[in-house]
Amino acid sequence: MKYRELGKNGLKVSAIGLGCMGMSQSYGAGDEQESVKTLQRAVELGITLFDTADVYGMGANEILVGRALKPYRNKINIATKFGIVRKVGESFTGVSGKPEYVKQACEASLKRLGIDTIDLYYAHRIDPDTPVEDTIGAMARLVEEGKVRYLGISEASANSIKKASAVHPVAALQSEFSLWTRDIEMEILPLCVSLGIGVVPFSPLGRGFLSGKIKDTGMFAEGDFRKDNPRFSEENFKKNLLLVERIEEMAAAKKCTPAQLALAWVLAQGNGIVPIPGTKKVKYLEENIAAVDIELTAGELEEINRALPAGAAAGARYNNEMMKAVNK
Repeated sequence: MKYRELGKNGLKVSAIGLGCMGMSQSYGAGDEQESVKTLQRAVELGITLFDTADVYGMGANEILVGRALKPYRNKINIATKFGIVRKVGESFTGVSGKPEYVKQACEASLKRLGIDTIDLYYAHRIDPDTPVEDTIGAMARLVEEGKVRYLGISEASANSIKKASAVHPVAALQSEFSLWTRDIEMEILPLCVSLGIGVVPFSPLGRGFLSGKIKDTGMFAEGDFRKDNPRFSEENFKKNLLLVERIEEMAAAKKCTPAQLALAWVLAQGNGIVPIPGTKKVKYLEENIAAVDIELTAGELEEINRALPAGAAAGARYNNEMMKAVNK
């Protein structure tokens, strides 16, 4: 495994982390036994950054992650998030960054995870009704109390990032970033570099699509949120398959899998970038981790960028309801 620093205050993590959401929601039924094997195998392979959130599985994901990783606590960094408000049976009901909610959410996450300190604590979304300075201020108090080590924000605008970092050092920005979602490339990435903020791309494999393993929307199980995702609609799916075919061709020439090529491209976008591909299966975990050893030449990067330029993907990355929560 290779390692990278998130932010400028000493948070060193594996160059690839593990996104744990899919073990408890969004991608069909989970398999707890296989998920535990995957989490523990990740530690064996050198992964030190594990990403969860209080909203994943309505708390079930934090419980799973905390229990499975308890024997390795001194070797790893656990990242979790607060701010997306859900009710049982509903995917999204709102966002809260109110200071009193920040403290309440942190205490609940610590209890579910079974730990004393959260290594990296994110505001999952920016609350439009609460000044971001107030949210970050409340998070900073958690650092002072020893309940959190480093702070992060997720899906934040450039303006929110600037305001947040003026209150307290921000170690990481978590946003969607991949070969088919390059929204943060022009403004957000350079800003993070200038402020010394690491970037943690979620869905670096385009929700599994860039792996080349999804050829038909009929493959999605009941409860898979991709059924309602615009990029997987019948019309857009066909267009996006053409992009994946190009990735498959280039991966074959590089003698790696499409997933490994896609992850290698993300890793090549900067030394402060740590993608967190999600999986609940050991075989895909092992495939993804191998991407850290793939070096792309300047010519290969140029070829990839020509084949999949910014804006190439057909369809929005979220449905209308979920897009409302993205800070702009």
